[in-house]
Formats: sequence, structure tokens, C-alpha cells
Amino acid sequence: MAERRFPSPFDVDDIPETEGWQDMYPYYYLFSEDRKDYEESQFWFWDAMHHPDPMLPFDTITAESWWVALSQNTSRIFAIPPALGIAHRIVNGYTYISAHAPPEELIPERVGYFEKRVGFYYEKWESLYAQWEEKMREIIDELKEIEIPELPMYEPDHVVFKGLGYSSGYELLEAYDKLILNMYKSWQYHFEFLNLCYLAYLTFFGFCKEAFPDIGDQTIAKMVAGADVIMFRPEEEIGKLARLAVDLGLSETFKKGLDADKTMAELKKTNPGKDWLDAFDKAKDPWFYLSTGTGFYHSHISWIDDLNIPFDHVRTYIDRVERGETIERPLAEIDAERERMVAEYKDLLPTEEDRKKFEELHSTVRRTYPYAENHLFYVEHWHHTIFWNKIRDLGQLLADHKFLDDKEDIFYFHRFDIPQMLYDLVTAWAVGPGVPPRGPKYWPKEVKRRKKIFKKMREWAPIPALGPTPEVVTEPFTIMLWGVTTDIVKQWLAPAEKPEKMTELRGFPASPGTAEGVARVILEIDELGTVQPGEILVCPITSPSWAPVFTKIKAAVTDIGGMTSHAAIVSREYGLPAIVGTGYATKAIKTGDKLKVNADEGVVTIER
Repeated sequence: MAERRFPSPFDVDDIPETEGWQDMYPYYYLFSEDRKDYEESQFWFWDAMHHPDPMLPFDTITAESWWVALSQNTSRIFAIPPALGIAHRIVNGYTYISAHAPPEELIPERVGYFEKRVGFYYEKWESLYAQWEEKMREIIDELKEIEIPELPMYEPDHVVFKGLGYSSGYELLEAYDKLILNMYKSWQYHFEFLNLCYLAYLTFFGFCKEAFPDIGDQTIAKMVAGADVIMFRPEEEIGKLARLAVDLGLSETFKKGLDADKTMAELKKTNPGKDWLDAFDKAKDPWFYLSTGTGFYHSHISWIDDLNIPFDHVRTYIDRVERGETIERPLAEIDAERERMVAEYKDLLPTEEDRKKFEELHSTVRRTYPYAENHLFYVEHWHHTIFWNKIRDLGQLLADHKFLDDKEDIFYFHRFDIPQMLYDLVTAWAVGPGVPPRGPKYWPKEVKRRKKIFKKMREWAPIPALGPTPEVVTEPFTIMLWGVTTDIVKQWLAPAEKPEKMTELRGFPASPGTAEGVARVILEIDELGTVQPGEILVCPITSPSWAPVFTKIKAAVTDIGGMTSHAAIVSREYGLPAIVGTGYATKAIKTGDKLKVNADEGVVTIER
């Protein structure tokens, strides 16, 4: 029997009726004959964790930003000895990535840079992190201040009488450049610490595996659990608001099932209702700048954009408070269990030197690891919520001038396309009334073409990987974050068993424990409201905004992710059994199926 292998990226056919899709992306983002020898020598896998859907051209700004930021911090800034960056390519609209390792001869010289630079950050972590938070708040404030100017019939008097020297047309071009540079900078900051906190975890993980050969991955993870992270603040604020509503006697107002606007109108009629609304207003900025997805796509709206979302969560939590349920994370239990396990394993070490090393590594990972979740709120949620809406403001301007039919159409164009549109608009405006720009006749037709292409792209089933099959997957971030292991690669290559016939799935035992219950399969964000108390959540991957769901489920099972993925971290923080990176859970399991989840062993049993 011939050996199964992944196809070459050059052998992947275009999807029928998507001819010319490559024109939507920059030349460097595509596989090409110019780099064929290099590209065919690399192992590429579909980044379904961050980019599960085809990328509209403008949305690629998030992927392209982390492509540079992650890579430069690994390869050029901190010079992590065994790793370089991660390259990206687009195939039929989907993102494929490839982790790179340095030539062996470069590793010794990288060690010197690495030890000095990483050591400095670990030593000064708290002060540098405080500085980082201030930097993020500054660029968020700068982003808020960027306004998309109108193009008036005549410039206002102050342009002349203050000797300004430039026009609204220039301000429009400048505003767009500022938006893009601000996004770039947010991702520069995003990775200032991130690789280092993962590295601290991996170093502690490696020490434990060497010192205790039989220790489970999830046991090591539990020794890090119990983090005080701001990513859980939105959910905590919902809990506080629910308790406040009960204490103020407002439960019945919420139980009417009115939308957010009508509920607020009802609350304004009474003093207790006004008090609750004051608390709500204090909570929503910034905590409701929370994307319903990962924040990587413009289509992932945030709570602040649709207040029905947090109001629905409050309504659900009110019911649970009135039933006497605990809605908070069991932090005391998680902390006690963590300290017990740390002490137990420390005592097993044979020498004082080993115990000291264990303490140092554990201290470092406990100090640094909260960043793995905290950065998400600042960048992907708070910052990106504002960014996507600023781009919508720009889309509205283009729609007002007939360049687009709808403001949302701007996302069908790459960020490098937008300056052409703006310059066309500004030059016609500058020449004067009655001078037509070309855009209104040119771009709306292109939007229609692209919408047809993306409809076809969404119907495509992406190939999990491309290029030569690695004998062993060793790159640590690929394993720990994406969950792409040697076994997963073998599963991708194995003859596909029909999902409906699968009775057992295996994945990473990300958070220990066992559970039995009924499955609730969630494929789209707007289905989260269907999750019932006591069910087992089955999904492709989770988002931080799903935290309210974790207070009522028994366990979580995901298609994608490794030990440091969000689903893994959140499950540990809520003390829930979780298995991540199963590959096929959402295809093999149906809502209503009875499941047994053994997250100590990483096994999901489906009772057919």
C-alpha cells in the first residue's frame, strides 16, 4: 500500500467558480513558483484555531500582524534558541502556517542573546508588565481619538484663519494610515511578553516531565491554575450585576424577556432601576468591549455593540442566583489543590538543589502565566472592538460617496486596496464639484464578484495540512498552543472513519476530572444561548467571551487546541474536566448524545 502523505501546496486545486481569488491577497501571501523549492520543503497546517473561516481580505490584518510580531520576538528580539518564526500562506481563502527552526550552527550564538534578554524580562516582569498595560491603554486612547473626517463642500474657516495648511482630504488619508499603524503596534505589544510566558510554562513542564516521568500533563497544568486574570472580569461583572438585580428586587423586570433597550427603559422608571443602570454603565467600559469570537474577524461583534448579549447573560445568572447556585469561579478550591500538589511534588525531589530549581521555575510560571489570558482582553477584545468600528466608519464614508453599497463591504478589500479608493475620492473632491471619481463605477462590481467567491470558499473543507509529513512534531508552541502533535498528524493521514460511526475520541487531557452527561454541540457563537445547565459543551474552539457558559456546563470537548489554548486554561480555572484537540468532536458527536469524558486520560466515549 502506498504511503499516505499530504498534498503539495502546488497540487491543491482552486475551488470551482472562484477563479481569480488570488487577486484579493498580496503577492507575498500566496504559494508561488518563485519560492517553490522552499515552500514544498515545509510542513504547513491549517490554523483552524485562530482562523477557522476563510479570511476576508481586510481581516487578514490580524493574521499578518501576528505573523510579524510573533516571529520577530522569537527569532530577532529574544532569540529563543531552538525556534524561529511562523510563516503564513493563504490557500483558497484559508490560513496555513509553518513553524521554522534555526540552523543547528546558529543555536550556540542565540543562547547568549537569549539568556541575557529573557533573564532581564523575568527579573523585571512586574514593572515591565505595568509599563505594558500603560502602553496598551495609550494606544487604545489614541485609537479612540482617530476620527474619519467628512469631505465638505468648502473647508471650514479655521483651515484659513489658523493657517492650518492642509485639508480634510489630507486628514482622511492620514487617519487611515494612523488606524493601520495603530493596529500594527497593538500586535507589536501583544507579543512583547507572550512567547516568554509560554516559554516559562514549557520550561516548568519540561522539568516536571524529567523529574517525574509518570506525571500527567494535566497535573502539571493544575500546579499553575488559579490565576488572577482580567480576562474573567467581564463574566465576573455579569455575576455582580445579576446579584445586584436580585438584591434590588429587579428580577421580574429582567424576566419579562424584553430586549436591552426596552429593559433599560423599564429600569429608568424606578430608583432601584436607576441604581442598577449606574452600576451597569460603570461595568461596561471597558469590560463589555468583549468580542463574541476571537476578535480576529470583523464579524465577531462585541458585547458593547449589542447590549442584548450582556443583558441575556445577566438574565441567565439571575435565575441561577435565585436557585442558590454558585456562579463564581471556585478559586479557593483551585488554590488549595494547587498548593497541595506543588508541596507534594516538591517533597518527592531527591536534592535541595532540585527543590530550589522546582521552586524557581514554578514561581516564574505563576508570575508570568496570567499574561497568557490578560493580553487577550487588551488586544483582541478591547482594542480590536474599537478598531473594527473605526473601519466601519471609513466604510460608511465610502458608501456615502457610492464607492460601496454598504459600509460592511469595505472588509472585502485588503488594507492595501483602501488607499487607492481614498486617493480616488480625495482627488475628485479636491478638483471640485461635478468631477466624478472612478470608484463608484469600479468597486461595487468587484464587491459582488468577491461575495460570490467567498460563498464558495465557505463551502470548502480545508485540507488539514500540506507538504512533507514530519516524522516527529517537536516544535513546542505547535504542540502546546495548536495541539498539533505527531499523533494528530497521523490521525490526519489515517483513512477517515465515518464520524457517525465513531464511539471514542482522544485528545489532550487539558483539565483533569471525569464527567458524564448530554452533549451540546455549538458550531456558531449565536448558538451559545441553547446550552443548558449540566450539559457537556462540544465545539471547535472556545472564546474568552464564552466564560459565562463555563459556570453551568459539566465538561468541555474541543476539536482544536493544546495545553495552553483558551479552552484548556479556562477549564482549569473553573475546575472543569476538559479534553482539547480531539480533531473530530463536532463531526462525530450530535447534540443529545450521551458522553463519558475522562479528562484524566484524554478519552471521550460516545454512547451510541
